[in-house]
Amino acid sequence: MLDKLNTSSNQDISCSFQAHMENPLLWPIMEVLKHKPSGWKVHTLAAHLNDLGLVPVLDAVAEKELFKKNFLIMNALYQLQETLHPDSWLQVQAMDIELMNGRYHESSHCIDHQDPLRDYYINWVNYEADEGEVKRLLNEFWTRYRKFVGGDELDMDRNRALSLFELPLDATHHEIRKRWRQLALRWHPDRDEGNTAKFQTLCEAWHVLRSS
Repeated sequence: MLDKLNTSSNQDISCSFQAHMENPLLWPIMEVLKHKPSGWKVHTLAAHLNDLGLVPVLDAVAEKELFKKNFLIMNALYQLQETLHPDSWLQVQAMDIELMNGRYHESSHCIDHQDPLRDYYINWVNYEADEGEVKRLLNEFWTRYRKFVGGDELDMDRNRALSLFELPLDATHHEIRKRWRQLALRWHPDRDEGNTAKFQTLCEAWHVLRSS
């Protein structure tokens, strides 16, 4: 009985830990895949993101550094897969990453929520760091990405951010994140009808809301 309670408690902690942890590598990976949809492996994608200056050194120990980069990229890929589905399908395999647009059958590509590999990489607890360290890491990544896309709305506050998101003042974290992903997908510069300035402003709004 005690073991069951401990297991339930650990699962609750895990769910709380990862509930609002959006991986900021999601958006630069989407940009990369938009320009080159196939032919990627985790290590080649990691190298490309390094070249863009978006991935800092994560650990002084080489083996841990490799694991952490692999974890962050796989986590971002699975988050991006869920964000794009069902309009597009992102094949997430360590040695074969491919973005399929308009040439796949929705019925034959669905997110497997029972996939143990997906379950492992979606769970931030497996990054081997406490919640505070993961938040610090993602804040650093987000700061790098904001500099990468440009824009700096100094007068952005929570009320204005919620107004831009067309959400009420009492919007939940879940509602805010869901709306952010909808808007980001719509206005991302690499989308056919995207808008760079709009996307930059939305990034600033999300930056305010994600940490409030």
